[in-house]
Amino acid sequence: ESASAFGCLMYNMWLGDFDCVSPEAFHSVFGKRYPAFSQRTQHDAQEFLICVLDDLHEAFREVRAQLCQGRHSSGAGASTGSGSGTSIITKLFEGQLSHGIRCLKCRALTDRPESFTVLSLPIPSTRVCSLQDCLECFFQPDTLTRNNQIHCYCCGGNQDATVKASITKAPQIIIFHLKRFAWQDKHRRKLSTTVCYPFSDLDLSPYSTVSCNKAEYSLCAVVNHTGDLDYGHYTAFCKHSVTKHWYSFDDAQVTKIPDSAVQADTAYLLFY
Repeated sequence: ESASAFGCLMYNMWLGDFDCVSPEAFHSVFGKRYPAFSQRTQHDAQEFLICVLDDLHEAFREVRAQLCQGRHSSGAGASTGSGSGTSIITKLFEGQLSHGIRCLKCRALTDRPESFTVLSLPIPSTRVCSLQDCLECFFQPDTLTRNNQIHCYCCGGNQDATVKASITKAPQIIIFHLKRFAWQDKHRRKLSTTVCYPFSDLDLSPYSTVSCNKAEYSLCAVVNHTGDLDYGHYTAFCKHSVTKHWYSFDDAQVTKIPDSAVQADTAYLLFY
């Protein structure tokens, strides 16, 4: 049901017959599936996005399974991979990480794969930093000691280890979540750090394995958050895929903006 409502929303947006399109019908249906989002209170855009992508993935996967079952019942051969858990959502947004874990005693190396649709990046500075700085912070090696030790299958016991993440499969569309809500001095607060992000030629090869597909991206959308932890407002900057012009979406107000306005210190989600 939510997938159908989302499809209607996308259709009306692309139709171009309206100055603005209300997502109220989709929000109403989605709120029944996820009651937490039905309330008229501030919610995290990243959490909402993940729930939307997960919900659409499950809906499309179920439809695909039903179609394959229908072909099988009618005697038609099922296509290769028809029973897999893929969908258009995973094809567009899903990437793969590999966490290389090395025991510091025997040097044995193990890999732990992980799928992702959104990469949540720490913000390493309280003043000004770049997206590259955030990526460096995310992908820097970490040392596991004390209560975080690993159980080494070679040594047969708990050992200190290093862990380093690498991208093994880059998605067609990569989404970065800038972790602006963080703990500082035992208090959770919002970081107003200006994060400078590139509009084009974002190269992820320094954080990818040799076998990973080429990973260069251009910015296509930004979700902004103004306000604080408990109260705020979301807006979006989106690049028209045909004209390449940028537009600001602020509730019912849609405005064409210059490229220079897209770099904002309120950026929360980046779409490449």
